Amino acid sequence: MAKLTKRKEDYSKWYNELVINADLAENSGVRGSMVIKPYGYAIWEKIQQELDRKFKDTGHQNAYFPLFVPKSLFEAEEKNAEGFAKECAVVTHYRLEADPDNKGKLRVDPKAKLEEELVVRPTSEAIIWNTYKNWIQSYRDLPILVNQWANVVRWEMRTRLFLRTAEFLWQEGHTAHATKHEAIEEAELMLNVYADFAENFMKIPVVRGLKTESERFAGAEETYCIEAMMQDGKALQAGTSHFLGQNFAKAFDVKYATANGGLEYVWATSWGVSTRLMGALIMTHSDDQGLVLPSTLAPIQVVIVPVYFNDEQRNLVAQKAHQLKSELMSKGISVKFDDRDTFKPGWKFNEYELKGVPVRIAMGPRDLEKNQIEVARRDTGDKNFISLEKSVEHILSLLQEIDENIYQKAKDNKQELTTKVDTWDDFQDVIENKGGFVSAHWDGTTETEEKIQELTKATIRCIPLEAEKEEGKCIFTGKPSQQRVLFAKAY
Repeated sequence: MAKLTKRKEDYSKWYNELVINADLAENSGVRGSMVIKPYGYAIWEKIQQELDRKFKDTGHQNAYFPLFVPKSLFEAEEKNAEGFAKECAVVTHYRLEADPDNKGKLRVDPKAKLEEELVVRPTSEAIIWNTYKNWIQSYRDLPILVNQWANVVRWEMRTRLFLRTAEFLWQEGHTAHATKHEAIEEAELMLNVYADFAENFMKIPVVRGLKTESERFAGAEETYCIEAMMQDGKALQAGTSHFLGQNFAKAFDVKYATANGGLEYVWATSWGVSTRLMGALIMTHSDDQGLVLPSTLAPIQVVIVPVYFNDEQRNLVAQKAHQLKSELMSKGISVKFDDRDTFKPGWKFNEYELKGVPVRIAMGPRDLEKNQIEVARRDTGDKNFISLEKSVEHILSLLQEIDENIYQKAKDNKQELTTKVDTWDDFQDVIENKGGFVSAHWDGTTETEEKIQELTKATIRCIPLEAEKEEGKCIFTGKPSQQRVLFAKAY
């Protein structure tokens, strides 16, 4: 089994090797698009299932809307159309025909040009708000709380597995409300759902914040976000929730009759997370040996590897292993008993270490004589002999301990990579040499924000929601500032 490049040597190379070698995903025959392999998709399914449960618990329902958006609908909300214009794939024809100049080849039929071009959705606000126009007449029709699980296409030039691909999987929530207050409440609720999910399920500590005007979603009045810190000192946006005001309602003329007979435009939100969360998971927890997964997301939580030298021993170990597997599964734990005789135990140990299986059990005839098993934990590599009678109880508490440990490790890393600075020299030094979040004063102008980005490649990741107001001077212009913001280089 190939050894991974060490993170300190080349973090980017380590990441790509890990994604491929751990069987998560691979590049495809389509430029910039990936194949998510079964093991990677099993992790994505767990992400999906937990989020879906949370959405439904907060009153949302799933629906599905078309992949194609007529260009006229797409351009109805100008800011949104302008913001995504350069990333759009566009369908112009609806048929192919035999190429008369190249036998056995096809060409686009020039007579099959569409009357109106179709945009392959980069996001679905346009088609959804055009639909909501038919769904909403009265205040009785509100709120509409809808989510869709879908794929979207954003024509990226430089792609990276999970982090940035031309086509990716995501969910997008789109809600309609009678009042501004309700819509803002919804946007904040979903931000907190994402933060809770990231911290308690993915074990990734995040900062809740607001995007600056220049970093807002195109067409939004306010963008809320959760920002995570990767081990290499770069930030990653892990989820966004947008208060869209009445922009889309006005663009698509979506009004409702109020209880007292008036006519008002509705208020909107949208919110989403994508397969980019897979990249966040890998880069937050994993090490030079491979993936490190919390038990909440591991497709296999416990693997049992038998060790034997003849058929008699094999049968004896298999019997005990199946018994232990059944006991663990009855407690809701996913267990794999790897009895393949085409690979040696050592090879299997390496494979499951690479794939991030939280707990590995080795079981041989000598262990059974002593009524014990060897239990190894993936996060620390520690191994212990545990009596068979106590094994189920031990593994249940061990899985919880592993989850707590990897969260704490990530939290310590985020703290270590968060630095307060008050001068431009210190800012440049930290961004260039240490990395991570830099907490600094900013004068609130887009001009200063852009200049800082141009000089250092650092962007304002967010204006933290939980930070206290604090008067100070902008690190770049010296003008007054009311609050620190978080800068970082980002994925």
